Amino acid sequence: MHFRVLAKALRMSGGHHIHSSTVVGKHEGEREITLGFVDLLRNDFIEKDRSRGIYFTQDLVSPPGVLPVASGGIHVRHMPALTEIFGDDSVLQVDGTLGHPWGNAPGVVANRVALEACVQARNEGRDLATKDSEIIREATKWSPELAAACEVWKEIKFEFQAMDTLDTDKDEDKKR
Repeated sequence: MHFRVLAKALRMSGGHHIHSSTVVGKHEGEREITLGFVDLLRNDFIEKDRSRGIYFTQDLVSPPGVLPVASGGIHVRHMPALTEIFGDDSVLQVDGTLGHPWGNAPGVVANRVALEACVQARNEGRDLATKDSEIIREATKWSPELAAACEVWKEIKFEFQAMDTLDTDKDEDKKR
């Protein structure tokens, strides 16, 4: 079953949360496809948008929303992207919490400081996509827990090719 179908079925049946890919980290998915999943989980009316994998306009008639869950190789350095992609209504299962050199509690503090710095920057109108490292670097000045976490995660990258991709060019060619 494709995730778009599963996400909509979960929402219609009263589900509360579902893993939705992260765009960053090791459960990486294409950004636009993930945003399409998030639209299906949250919005009541979804416009057709082939770039997001939404092939027809859908009126879901206001069922409660479902929280997208991001996890899988995410850490404090991913927080700007996660804040931009998922916004406020989401669950972030930050694996990097357990990898903090001072233990789990300082790992939680580092994640919370990073998240709050990103939310504040977003609310101030700053561009999370282009100012991501700057936002986190500024927050490390007043959070030794975040500074330590950034030191641990500075070299860690997960570079996988996304498996769920849209092949819109070929779809258009078939119609011709």
